[in-house]
Amino acid sequence: MRKLSALIILLAIGVTLLTLYLNDYAGTPLSSDNNEVNLVIKPGMSFKQVSYELRKRGLIDDLWSWEILGRLSGSDGKIKAGEYLIPANLSPGQLLNRLIKGETIQFSITVIEGWTFNQLWETVKSHEKITHTIDTPEELLEKIEFKSNHPEGWFYPDTYFFTAGMTDVDFFKRAYEYMLVVLDEELQNWNEDLPLKTPEEVLTLASIIEKETSVEDERTLVASVFVSRLKRGMRLQTDPTVIYGMGETFDGNIKRADLKKDTPYNTYVHKGLPPTPIALPSRASIAAALNPDNKEVLYFVSKGDGTHHFSATYDEHREAVIKYQLNGNASKYKADNSN
Repeated sequence: MRKLSALIILLAIGVTLLTLYLNDYAGTPLSSDNNEVNLVIKPGMSFKQVSYELRKRGLIDDLWSWEILGRLSGSDGKIKAGEYLIPANLSPGQLLNRLIKGETIQFSITVIEGWTFNQLWETVKSHEKITHTIDTPEELLEKIEFKSNHPEGWFYPDTYFFTAGMTDVDFFKRAYEYMLVVLDEELQNWNEDLPLKTPEEVLTLASIIEKETSVEDERTLVASVFVSRLKRGMRLQTDPTVIYGMGETFDGNIKRADLKKDTPYNTYVHKGLPPTPIALPSRASIAAALNPDNKEVLYFVSKGDGTHHFSATYDEHREAVIKYQLNGNASKYKADNSN
């Protein structure tokens, strides 16, 4: 009985001493030759593998104490994968807490309103912190269970934050699902009088609006022009669709011959909307497509300062073109009867 009591006392003393030691160890700052250490914890790494990586990077030197600290604190299996920036002289307890909370470095990609899908694709595929798992857009669309026939317009432009190692599929899926949410919210305000039959047609018109103006107050007016033209059976005659249809052959200038080329996206040749969106539209452009201004306008021309002049009649439009595009020289104006 005395031996058992003595053993219990020894065990209690041992636990107490171990606890004191670990508390002291956990709170003692680690030395580091660098101001900070970049640390990558890969998905699926065990606590032991993490421990060896920490020792390799000079963040811990006493492997036994670190592993005991981790196991006794219940931290084993709770460390989050990702890339960390570890300050110098962090204590083991602070380091462990940071790894458990997953205080990783946040990277970001800003998807610009009006980008094409190809621009988004190249940006994501070239990001060094994203894990690349697919080689073609076709693979991507299959993996995210894409519901349409063409990816253009279906990925929402925004700034997306992520940790190192996020897959390209997961990034695209986030942007795709965000667009579905935004589109669903905006479609609640769908005006039944609009000449738009499907959500994709809404996105298509929104993408044209996005490319035509960046002025917030003009979006609904631009929408009104195109909606009015669609209702009257007029061609949209919008340059951004022509440029999109030209693809890589576009050199920065639209020539008169380009306006006559028979591509599916040439709205100078074909009536109605192009077959797909031509860019990634913002929420503001989607909202404008669904709620165009009530003004009866059929034309607009750039004023050269980023804004546009809107006209209800062809004669008014002609005068605006002469004023803002031709420096008042009416002799340079060539009437286009295709309007």
